[in-house]
Amino acid sequence: MADRKFGKMADIPDGQDSALSYAVFQRDRNVLEMVRNALHHNEAALAFQPVVEAGDPSRVAFYEGLMRIFDDTERVIPARDFMDHVEDTEVGRMIDCVALEQGLHILADHPHIRLSVNMSLRSAGYPRWMETLDRGLTRDPTVGERLILEISEASAMMVPELVTPFMDHVRRKNVAFALDDFGAGITSLSYLREFGFDILKINGDFCRAIHRDPDNQVLIAALQMIAQHFDMLTVACGIETRDEAAWLSDHGIDCLQGHLFGVPRINMNWRQDQIKAG
Repeated sequence: MADRKFGKMADIPDGQDSALSYAVFQRDRNVLEMVRNALHHNEAALAFQPVVEAGDPSRVAFYEGLMRIFDDTERVIPARDFMDHVEDTEVGRMIDCVALEQGLHILADHPHIRLSVNMSLRSAGYPRWMETLDRGLTRDPTVGERLILEISEASAMMVPELVTPFMDHVRRKNVAFALDDFGAGITSLSYLREFGFDILKINGDFCRAIHRDPDNQVLIAALQMIAQHFDMLTVACGIETRDEAAWLSDHGIDCLQGHLFGVPRINMNWRQDQIKAG
């Protein structure tokens, strides 16, 4: 059954905005079909980016698995180029299932690593997603201790009443949770206390040129203090320069993630459990 968002042409509004509406409709439909075809032909894979300890960037705290798909020309398409178009469709749920399944296999095959996998909170009630998690943990119960589920701030605030029950259920399996992209949305402190995330990932916009941005320095200090109060590990994202890394490390941030320490890679040598900062 076709998704309502990508329905018949008759659903496109008439009037002066019809040309723009049609262009948006056509773009979204094309992206949806591209992603659906990639999943159907198993042309999707996780790319892995290290999250390193701020005090010693040669030590990897964990890796984040980022979904990639391959188009008809075998070009690698990152999640940022398609997730906004499919997140509220069943294709979005399928992506979360594939990402989780691949992540669980990596953890089972390589017991020395920890790995985070992104998910939308919309997938919390999707039967296949929970079946995938249960099946992976049944094969190897120790995998749960090394799995981190990343939920974006925007996704959490879309249905905040579901966050705590879902996390309580999954946490019984020893799985940890990260609140991703924190600072970009509208999470209130009362929700932050109620949710009980284990890891707080700070939006990269706050970290860019942090060593010479007094306004963001104040914001980062406030976020660090909040995370410390709620006993959450902090990860600063989008780090590209040594100056940024040095400032964040000196001001109490626990972990760092960004191109300075490694770009996302599909083909990993998992025997190598340490990296050197570039």
